[in-house]
Amino acid sequence: MRHKEEMGMLQINEQQVYQLLFKGNFGLEKEGLRVTSQGRFSHTAHPFSKESGVVRDFSENQTEINTGVSDSAHGAIVELRELTKKLYQDMNKLNPKEYIWPFSNPPYIENEADIPIAQFYGDEQVKTVYRQYLAQRYGRYKMTFCGIHVNFSFAKELVMASCKAAGRDDYQEYTNELYLDLAQKLAVYGWIVTALTAASPIMDRSFVEKKVKGKTLFLGMSSVRCSELGYWNFFTPIFDYSSLEKYAYSMQKYLDEGLIAYMSELYYPVRLKPKGINTLEGLREHGIDHIELRMVDLNPYVYEGIDERDLKFIHLFLIYLASLPKIQLKQKDQVQAAQNFKNAAHYDLKTVNIVMPDGKTQPAADAGLELLLQMQEVYKTCDSQTREIIEFEKEKFITPEKRYAWRLFKQLKEGYEQEGLRIARQRQEES
Repeated sequence: MRHKEEMGMLQINEQQVYQLLFKGNFGLEKEGLRVTSQGRFSHTAHPFSKESGVVRDFSENQTEINTGVSDSAHGAIVELRELTKKLYQDMNKLNPKEYIWPFSNPPYIENEADIPIAQFYGDEQVKTVYRQYLAQRYGRYKMTFCGIHVNFSFAKELVMASCKAAGRDDYQEYTNELYLDLAQKLAVYGWIVTALTAASPIMDRSFVEKKVKGKTLFLGMSSVRCSELGYWNFFTPIFDYSSLEKYAYSMQKYLDEGLIAYMSELYYPVRLKPKGINTLEGLREHGIDHIELRMVDLNPYVYEGIDERDLKFIHLFLIYLASLPKIQLKQKDQVQAAQNFKNAAHYDLKTVNIVMPDGKTQPAADAGLELLLQMQEVYKTCDSQTREIIEFEKEKFITPEKRYAWRLFKQLKEGYEQEGLRIARQRQEES
C-alpha cells in the first residue's frame, strides 16, 4: 500500500478499488508469414475466408489472428490457442503444403517481389493504396517483421470505483487521464517488456545482402524488430500527455507536417486507441478506450506465440505503473525514452544503458532487475502465482541464458532456416 501523497491515478489504497484490481480486458493480435515446404515465402493468394478470423497485414502472405476481448489474460491465451489451432488446421488442407514461419524475423527473401502487397478491392482498395505508400516509404523488407500486439483496458467497474474514490464524477475524462498517465509511464518503463519478451536474435543474411541464401546473421540484437533497425519512424515523436485534446493535437501535427500519413503509421511501442476504428477523430470524439503494446516478439517456444506468464506479467506491470505517482516528461525525456526501448532490444543487456528522467543511468539488466524488485515489494502480500510470475521474469535478468533470445541464439546460429521449418512443421502437426 502507498501513502496518499504517493498515490497514482489508480486508487489502490481504497478497498473498493483493491478488490477489483486484477480485473481487466485483453485482446491479442498475432502476425505470421506463410511459407512453402522449402521455407520460401508463399506466393499464393490469401487462402482464408472472412469467417476464419484470419486477416492480412502488410503483404498477401502475412497473416494476422485477432482474438476477441477476454476478461482475463488466461482467457485471451485460450482463445489465441484455439484460433491458432484452427489456422493450422486450415493450412493443413492447402495443396501444395504451406506453413506459418515461427519467428519474428523473416526467412530467406530473394527480392521485394517475394513480399507481395496485400490486394484489396472495391471499398477496401484504400488498404492496398496505404500499403503501397508504406512500401515506398520504408521498403518492403521492414514490413516482414512479425510480432504480437497486446491490447488492454482496465475493467470498467475498476475504473469507476477508482474514479469515485478519487472524488471525481467525470468518468470519461478520468478514464482519459488514467490512460494518458499510463502511456507516459510506459514511455519511461515499457522498455522492460521489450527486454523480457525479445526472441529474434538471428535472421537470414538475405535481409541485408540480396540473394545470399543459407547464411545466418547476428546483429547484436535480441529483437531486431524492436531495435533501431526495426519498426520506427524517421523521427522521434513527442507527445503532450497533459490532456486528450493536447495529445490529439500533438498527433495531428505529425499528420499536418506530412511526417506520417495515417494514425496507424505511428511506429511507437505504445498506442492509445478509441473503441472501434483507430482514427484521430474517433479518439477525440469518444475518448480513450484501451492501450496497445506493440513490442512483444513471437515466442517460438510456445504454441500460442506468447507465454501466458509474460502476458500476466504485463497485466501486473500495467497495474503497478497506474498506481505510481504521476510524472511529467520533458522533450529530452521522451527522446531518451525512445532510445531506452531500442537499447533494451540489444542482446547483452549489460553493455547498454537505460537513462531515467531523473538522470540515473544503469546497465539495462540492472535497471530491469531493480524495477522488478520494486514490483515484488508492491505485490509481496499477493497470492503465490503472482509472486511466481515476477520471479519468473526476474530470473531472465539474473541468468541471461533464461531469456528467449539467448536460448535461440545457441539454437539457431548454425541452422536458422532448418530450425524454422522444423518448428513450423511441428506446430502444424500438433494441431
